[in-house]
Amino acid sequence: MSTGLIRILIAGALFVHAVGHTLGFFMPTRSWLIPQASEPMLRTLSSVFWVLAAGGFLLSCLSFLGIIVPPDWWRPLAVVFAVVSLLGIGLFWGTWPAFNVFGALTMNLAVLVTQLWLKWPPTDMFGR
Repeated sequence: MSTGLIRILIAGALFVHAVGHTLGFFMPTRSWLIPQASEPMLRTLSSVFWVLAAGGFLLSCLSFLGIIVPPDWWRPLAVVFAVVSLLGIGLFWGTWPAFNVFGALTMNLAVLVTQLWLKWPPTDMFGR
């Protein structure tokens, strides 16, 4: 697979994951951890998680492409916001359809495994 195609796939995955988080903005929600909280408060809290995750993955995508954000930031941004996303998913477990949760968990785990364990893609592949 060419580096150009890999670059498109990585940027596309980060962008799609960012867009996916926007589906949760201001939607009704519940939390197993704080069941006594009011629905409007939970909606606001969950929206904070999804806004942060969406914005973070968008910044990571832009950084990976070398647009606006320094290119060296894409890896730390992706890791931090994968953790934010996982925390949000965990806090609001059972709120979203299983397909959405599975997709988000898969992407978050892929980010963490490729960046923290595999160190992929190698820095010399894209210079970042």
